[in-house]
Amino acid sequence: MTSTPTALQLKLASQILSHARSSGWQSGHHLTEDSLQPLLGASRTPIRAAMAHLAEAGVLERRPNKGFFLKDAAASSEPPADGETMEDESETYLAIAMDRLGQALPDVVSENELIRRYHLSRARLRHILARIAAEGWIERRPGRGWAFQPLIDSLDAYRENYRFRQIMEPASLRAPEFQPDPVRLGALRDQQNFVLNQGYRHLSQVELFEINAAFHEGIAAMSGNRFFVQTLARLNQLRRLMEYGRPLDRSRVQRVCQEHLGIIEALLAQDKASGADRLEAHLTDAALEKAPIMGGIKIP
Repeated sequence: MTSTPTALQLKLASQILSHARSSGWQSGHHLTEDSLQPLLGASRTPIRAAMAHLAEAGVLERRPNKGFFLKDAAASSEPPADGETMEDESETYLAIAMDRLGQALPDVVSENELIRRYHLSRARLRHILARIAAEGWIERRPGRGWAFQPLIDSLDAYRENYRFRQIMEPASLRAPEFQPDPVRLGALRDQQNFVLNQGYRHLSQVELFEINAAFHEGIAAMSGNRFFVQTLARLNQLRRLMEYGRPLDRSRVQRVCQEHLGIIEALLAQDKASGADRLEAHLTDAALEKAPIMGGIKIP
């Protein structure tokens, strides 16, 4: 009998699947811990466990002495023990996010309430709650039930989040310790190119958020300063639900990719100053463009 995956393993499994879709990987693509480490920012052991979970779910194929290979990122179905698929799980995850965003869910919820509301098995619900907990917007209570955590709850808070990022992120590039990583930058470039040319048409709001967050956190990771990385990851989590709730402008997704690619090319050319300037301009433009849209969104 296989062990129940941890919250971290479930989160990494979700990120691997999203990265496969958002990078256009085809059936037969070889996944290794070494290739995924720069993308996920995790150690080899939990990545290996996450791939094993995806193999059990039928998304990856484990070949003896060769490793893991992609079967079909779009199919992604779990074993039919409870009749629910990973696609159903993603839909329910987003439904919970939207219900929380629209104040349809209270601050504290019980598993039984969520099972009835979303017609889930308890095992599937706990998978979803583990993912949400790993993302930082729900916590298990010491007694019974789950408590949603405070997130960005106003336009002012959203603007303050962006203003802080406008200061912090370019500063990480300008730090003497910042070292462009060609391998990580190459992987980010491949992903941005796929989204620019194809992915923008069909990727979900959740997947596009993850790609955007991975780009910014990937750049920050090259600073060699754990506080840049940890702070940015938390800032991204705080705005997660508000980003899910905004109207999706797919043409804007392309423009963002082009700006990201400009930053990547500057860093690949070892031009940190230009990369920092481009990143600062990118964040300034994003704040100016998105804040008026966010003004109409309410979040608990």
